[in-house]
Amino acid sequence: LAQDFTILPCHPTLSSELSFAMSFWDVPGVKAGVLTGDAAWGLLQHAKANGYAIPAFNCTSTSTINSVLEAGKELGRPVIIQFSEGGAAFIAGKGLPNDKGVLQASILGAVAGAHFVRAVAPAYGIPVLVHSDHCAKKLLPWFDGMLEADEAFFKQHGEPLFSSHMLDLSEEADEENIAICQKYLTRMAPMKCILEMEIGITGGVEDGVDMSGVAKEKLYTTSEDVWAVYEGLNPISPMFTIAAAFGNVHGVYKAGNVVLRPELLGEYQKYAAEKLGTSKPLNFVFHGGSGSEKEKIATALSNGVVKMNVDTDTQWAYWEGLLKFYKAKEGYLQGQIGNPEGEDKPNKSYYDPRKWVRESEVSMCKRVKESCTDLKNAN
Repeated sequence: LAQDFTILPCHPTLSSELSFAMSFWDVPGVKAGVLTGDAAWGLLQHAKANGYAIPAFNCTSTSTINSVLEAGKELGRPVIIQFSEGGAAFIAGKGLPNDKGVLQASILGAVAGAHFVRAVAPAYGIPVLVHSDHCAKKLLPWFDGMLEADEAFFKQHGEPLFSSHMLDLSEEADEENIAICQKYLTRMAPMKCILEMEIGITGGVEDGVDMSGVAKEKLYTTSEDVWAVYEGLNPISPMFTIAAAFGNVHGVYKAGNVVLRPELLGEYQKYAAEKLGTSKPLNFVFHGGSGSEKEKIATALSNGVVKMNVDTDTQWAYWEGLLKFYKAKEGYLQGQIGNPEGEDKPNKSYYDPRKWVRESEVSMCKRVKESCTDLKNAN
């Protein structure tokens, strides 16, 4: 088994005989804590071969990070923690400058978040991938800063700080999109850092980037588009995933307003398989996963999705935990002194941030576990 897996990065798929005989814990290099390189890639390949995907949750604080890790611990399953550019800046602190074209707070916050995850993840006893989310062309200084941190960490420890990064150049012409991805993957490949790229556009609004008015035809990628990505990137490194558009939209939406067509992923796979002579050679990412119907998720999983992004649903869950706590304890949260038990009774045990932040964490943890279950990332 070990011999088969040592050549895994050169092969986009695992044999079914090998994969179904193994737990993800048997993938070489997989351990409790942050995974990178062959171990991280091997875990994603194990997910594809076994029909599950690993959910990636956008985190903006140590509290939201801990909520994801706690859910993974309770399930005994791997999770992905990811930071958007705006979320990373929030981690560093809104009081810090984050100049346009420099994005120093976003760089600092993402690096600090990655170090925090590395520090605490082993204690939760599960494998964790650390990822950076959508990076448009105007945000490339953020990407550059994170790669510099990866390279410095690699020089000291023999692995990058992050497991993977995403470039979202879907607003650019496909040729430019692929060319920039080639440039960065060439820089990432020596560290075995995984690149996620987007071809086609995910609609809606995410982290201040508004794609809600995009033409509907741009929400669907073609097989030729996806194959062009493979041809452009695979000669550099096989460690890349593709966020191909199949009607995806960020945020929540009314039924009927969005037509998800995850069966298109199967067409992309078939097109590439005919070229390469291998089954399901592509590794896909499902963006705009919040609010998606369970059957659409199942179809996506069967067609090679190894990662799905979740943000809007966990944002609501975090808020709802606080909302329910406030409604239940409203009489104890109107002042420091005085509550339904008496005018002189103190309320510190109710307004202590550890009390109400914890309620948000519990609610978010529950929603994280639901996403894991939807993606068959459960024992």
